[in-house]
Amino acid sequence: MLKVRDLNIYYGQKLAVAGVSMDIPPRQVTAMIGPSGCGKSTFLKSLNRIGELDSPMRIKGLVEFLGQDIYASRVNLQRLRIQVGMVFQKPNPFPMSIYENIVYGPRLNGTRGSDQLDQIVEKALKQAVLWDEVKHKLKESALGLSGGQQQRLCIARCLAVTPKVLLMDEPCSALDPISTLKVEELIRDLQQELTIVIVTHNLQQAARVAQQTAFFSVDLSQGVAGPGQLIEFGPTRQLFESPKDERTRDYVMGRFG
Repeated sequence: MLKVRDLNIYYGQKLAVAGVSMDIPPRQVTAMIGPSGCGKSTFLKSLNRIGELDSPMRIKGLVEFLGQDIYASRVNLQRLRIQVGMVFQKPNPFPMSIYENIVYGPRLNGTRGSDQLDQIVEKALKQAVLWDEVKHKLKESALGLSGGQQQRLCIARCLAVTPKVLLMDEPCSALDPISTLKVEELIRDLQQELTIVIVTHNLQQAARVAQQTAFFSVDLSQGVAGPGQLIEFGPTRQLFESPKDERTRDYVMGRFG
């Protein structure tokens, strides 16, 4: 689904992430773990080029989505970000109704019929396990929802344009335990249809939802943090129970132990 080869990410002249290569398998959950500042979110945002909206980013290397280089000059960024959607750490519903949040993307894509839009809204909210909670108040402001509901609404907003990949950057860090459980259950359900890549500091969460896990870290041997690097990538259970790299072992044991 996504192929990355020798990816280096720069902000200005600073190398932020160095030499990452991995294949992200389809219809699985791939988790990215590691200490703060090791480039996980930067790498995640490179997978649909949304990082370019934050600050000037340039890359060397290759990122392919369904066999196409997403950094090629003629790539349609709007289409790319529809097919590779993203959910952020903090829920960010638009300041409009629940209904209008969901139909925003489909309308941009040219869908106009009210019956079709109604069907899209119902399907997306059901996929996000939110329909039963909001079906009687679709015209009310999305800002009136709880934090957990807002995050599931943001997921539904992504699903409304039928992406193939869903990127999730710490989607549960601002949520209470019950809301976190609902989002994790949703992730497990969605992987039947989507490829999901999630950044999380919660190793227990990675163990619960991910089939593959990537451990990122930085080189501190010179006393100054170097660029983020992919240290180890493989099946989640193997990485947690019998990591091949001692840096992975130290991090996993330190977090769990």
